[in-house]
Amino acid sequence: MDWRAALEGLFFARHSASPGAAKRGEEAPPRFPLSDLFSVAAAVALLTGAVAVQTLTALPSHWVTAGLGLAGAVLTLLRSRWRWLGFVLVGAAWTVWRADLALSSRLPAALEGEDVFVTGTIRGLPRVADDSTRFDLAVYTAERENRPVTILGTLRVSWYDTAPTIQPCENWRLHLRLKRPRGLINPGGFDFERYALGEGITATGYVREDAANRATGTRALCVEGLRQHISLRIAETLGPGPQSNVLRALAFGDQQAMDEGEWNVARATGIPHLIAISGLHIALFAGFGVLIVRLFWKLAPRLTLRWPAPLIEALASIVFAVGYAAISGLGLPTRRALVMIGVLLAANLLRRARAPVHGLAFAVIVLLALDPLCVLSAGCWLSFVGVAWLMFCLSGRGERRRWWREMLSAQGVASLGLLPLTIWFFGQSSLIGPIANLVAVPVVCFFILPLGVAGALLQSTLPAIGAPLLKLAGLAMQALWWLLEHMAAWPGALWYFPEPSVWAFALAMLGAVWILLPRGMPARGLGVALFLPLLIPARAPLRDGEFEALMLDVGQGLAVVVRTRDHALVYDAGARFPSGFDLGDAAVVPALRAKGIGRVDRLIVSHGDNDHAGGAAAVLAAFAQAEVSGGEPARMPVAATQCLAGQAWNWNGVAFRIVHPHEPLAAKDNDRCCVLEVRTGGSALLLTGDITAAVEGDVVAALGPIAPHTLLQVPHHGSKTSSSAAFIAAIEPELALVSSGYRNHFNHPNPTVVARYRAAGVDLLATPENGFTEFRFAPDVAPRLVERGRVDRHPYWRE
Repeated sequence: MDWRAALEGLFFARHSASPGAAKRGEEAPPRFPLSDLFSVAAAVALLTGAVAVQTLTALPSHWVTAGLGLAGAVLTLLRSRWRWLGFVLVGAAWTVWRADLALSSRLPAALEGEDVFVTGTIRGLPRVADDSTRFDLAVYTAERENRPVTILGTLRVSWYDTAPTIQPCENWRLHLRLKRPRGLINPGGFDFERYALGEGITATGYVREDAANRATGTRALCVEGLRQHISLRIAETLGPGPQSNVLRALAFGDQQAMDEGEWNVARATGIPHLIAISGLHIALFAGFGVLIVRLFWKLAPRLTLRWPAPLIEALASIVFAVGYAAISGLGLPTRRALVMIGVLLAANLLRRARAPVHGLAFAVIVLLALDPLCVLSAGCWLSFVGVAWLMFCLSGRGERRRWWREMLSAQGVASLGLLPLTIWFFGQSSLIGPIANLVAVPVVCFFILPLGVAGALLQSTLPAIGAPLLKLAGLAMQALWWLLEHMAAWPGALWYFPEPSVWAFALAMLGAVWILLPRGMPARGLGVALFLPLLIPARAPLRDGEFEALMLDVGQGLAVVVRTRDHALVYDAGARFPSGFDLGDAAVVPALRAKGIGRVDRLIVSHGDNDHAGGAAAVLAAFAQAEVSGGEPARMPVAATQCLAGQAWNWNGVAFRIVHPHEPLAAKDNDRCCVLEVRTGGSALLLTGDITAAVEGDVVAALGPIAPHTLLQVPHHGSKTSSSAAFIAAIEPELALVSSGYRNHFNHPNPTVVARYRAAGVDLLATPENGFTEFRFAPDVAPRLVERGRVDRHPYWRE
């Protein structure tokens, strides 16, 4: 296949004369002309407008939005090249309006931290952990102090400690304390605020203990209840382990069933797309609907004379797709896949999709009309770009090829074509993913999914048939998972990439296009060179005597990364909660990888409190070569040596020195913290952990001459037990950094401490308002602020 054939197969329908027409000597209908690409150009233009909005730091006013929409509508009516600009403007105006509507639905700022009573319905499956039960609550009514208040959308709620059993579709009246959606902002980290905007989550909060909290009934026709019942029956039949956990996730969307170890295997082998209920699953069950109807035609062929076969097959495929989507949770990827399949079927039935790409274009247009904010979702891009790549590379083949060659081609195209997007959204890629998927996709699609779904649905009504089918699916899942676990253990199975720049991403996309061009295009192999910028961190190199300090946003905790030219150190690692959420794994490790740090030489844990030591195990698991020391080794989750005042070392001309604690180690808890000074010439960084005023004088005495340009990590998150006036006066920091949680219940930093620093002329930067902060140090000059995550990376959806 040459490049001309590929383009013809993608953009133009291949028509051939019917057998009867061929016998009569009739010619095949002509191919459609190039002017028939209107739907494709319109879809691209609308998509361009929707994407352009996502680059804004603030949404335009309503008048500007209305003007854009009106101008776009007028331009689309013109029969000229300006028509495409009109579609871009229409797409942008529609996206702005929907984004503004979603943002205005967030919890009013005046209700943050206030007690409210909310009535609503449980959506989805509640997530039960050791310390809490978390669920989504669709709001019906809300009141505060017996007066109605406006709370819209869906709330993400946690019920700690004493949570009762909560069932899907139950109606509850709850006493809640809420706040607007707000996530942690770190390099390579998960953007919860973007996720909340796309999912319609308008607030997060927790249940207050109150005897008035009560269930008020259950919504009728609750598919989620059936889904939970199925999930529990699978667990009972197959027992604990991946044969049950992973099957529940990939067949019915119960992703909370999988533990962190199972997710790690999935990521290492590149199969999370099989676990997320999306286009592959929906298309598979739509195909089962068509297959059943065709089997029926075989048994009663005369019925095709009464009912048109294509119409009945399309209806069957829709019924099967919608039914499966309902019992698998109707998540955003599932709804998106339903829309796409429905549009493709409708376009074919109405004879509007004259070539493969036209059906895809219609699906894009409809999806943008229904939900333009879908462009915020990584899954949306992976789905549509993946389908487009397969259409481009596998359409228009004149030759017949064996099925295994087609599968290899499809897997290679998908892996290479989606590599830039995977790195852009996730910062990682599975090198063994193509191999693992060659085994996993057919096994899941043709054995595990059909057997698992059929067995689970029949188990209640026909247990003699359902249970054996379910056990067969479990055995297949167990065998597949055994293979995937071994593959995940291969060296280099999962590769991590530094955070790419926009230009590196654009070049990689161009490289993918170049490599995947059909035969006949010259020098396709040169496209590999365009992927190389993805391997280069987007940061200036450090020279001898220079270092960078990165204070991460880990909520009510602490984590700081210090990097010289050839070495890296992590000071504290954030918290790990009983629910399993680990900030070492969720914030510290992704930030290190996003910054292109492939080796951590030393991990210092200031003391044993969970908000400083909880994430240490995750950091050490990712960077096993790190030397570990701490102020309270006996209380730490990992083996460590005792840090002591006087310990010192030098990396690339930068001096590191422990200045606390001293022997004998009489102090306990907070005052046993390792205090670290990092110094180059007259510039220094002082990391104090959680020390109190009782030992601040000892720290000052151990420091000796204070560096004239000192950056101070404020002790104990700004607690009133620390940061004495004498300590601030002795250090005379140029700037002080506070790591604390947004609206934390400790009231850190304490207002009296903030006032104390301001009285001394010291500016404070706190993580709730700034996200992560990054500084660059050089000898004898003041530290230079490089970036503040929440300020410098501020898309319109970020608080």
